Amino acid sequence: MDQLMTDLFQAYYDARKNKRNTINQLKFELKLEENLFALHREISSRTYKIKPSIAFIVFSPVQREIFAADFRDRVIHHLVVNYLDPLYEPVLTPNSCSCRKGKGTLYGVDLTKRYLRACSDNYTRDCYILKLDIKGYFMTMNRQRLYEKVLAIMEKGERKAAAKGQTINFDPGLVKYLLELIIFNDPRTNCIIKGSRGDWDGLPPTKSLFHSPDDCGFPIGNLTSQVFSNIYMHELDCFIRYKLGLKYYVRYVDDFLIIHEDKQLLMDIVGVLQQYLRNEMRLELHPHKIYLQHYTKGVQFLNAYIKPYRTYVRNRTKVKAYHALRNWNRYFDLLAEDEVPPKEKLEEFRAQVNSYLGLMVHQKTYNLRRKLLLDVLSPKAFKFVYAVNLRKVVLRKRP
Repeated sequence: MDQLMTDLFQAYYDARKNKRNTINQLKFELKLEENLFALHREISSRTYKIKPSIAFIVFSPVQREIFAADFRDRVIHHLVVNYLDPLYEPVLTPNSCSCRKGKGTLYGVDLTKRYLRACSDNYTRDCYILKLDIKGYFMTMNRQRLYEKVLAIMEKGERKAAAKGQTINFDPGLVKYLLELIIFNDPRTNCIIKGSRGDWDGLPPTKSLFHSPDDCGFPIGNLTSQVFSNIYMHELDCFIRYKLGLKYYVRYVDDFLIIHEDKQLLMDIVGVLQQYLRNEMRLELHPHKIYLQHYTKGVQFLNAYIKPYRTYVRNRTKVKAYHALRNWNRYFDLLAEDEVPPKEKLEEFRAQVNSYLGLMVHQKTYNLRRKLLLDVLSPKAFKFVYAVNLRKVVLRKRP
């Protein structure tokens, strides 16, 4: 088996992690080797074609348009990202915390807290938080500019690897071929609409690919779109950190914040960033999402409410957790006295509850977790699970 085939198998295992038991994944797995060898032939002979995406609207937590790629295309997305990751990861600044190993939302919250403590000298002097957002970010990213940025960061990564005596274990020509297909693919072409056209009612034009210029826009939902968003914004990261000299800066996709002791400087920075984004990156700051406050007021960032000495989960997360547990209560209350739910259902219950507990355990939430498990969750649920230190639930062993 050659290296490309090995890499395709690894990409498949990565792609299925969060898509296990979906219809597309199961169909692909039924003829796994046949499908992977077909992909191998297609990309080796440069005859690979991207299949139509499925377009639909989700309404939680907000109304958002999703273009879901076919599973075989997701495998290729993971293949490309696995090749690119060793090249772009050393190049990106530590201020970026999206879709990077070890640099997710928890990293972003911890980095924000560290910067707040450092800038305020452990909360003993004034400092201010400026939080900004890019308007319609994914829909306004220019494809040609992105392609050039990705190639540039690939070349920079290759030079860094060569300087360290490291070798690149993939064909750069193949990666560039796949990048060109993915970046310049227009998902609106031959897409399959799932749901009603009326689902798009109320969605702002800046949030829909159907209203984007022909040379702009990337689908929310693809792994490559998340990675590309980091590379596209790397230019802004460098401008803020090195050109403006603002070291207390954190960005997650298109949301970013800057911490500084000078309030007037932050007010002036808004205009500087607006001009830079418009002239150099063809992006716009969202005029209604500019937040500037003293650090004692706290800031909502990455599903957390960050205040001095403590961090809470956002109210939206609390509400979703309450709703989820009450839905499970209705399920358990409908069970007969001696009825045992299917193992798959119990696994789903355990996973959902633990996902909320796992998110909350990093914040100041002991009383909240206690209330959710001991007051909100139905006692009937504890016939099948037990709680461990209010940090997770574990399935009981059934005779």
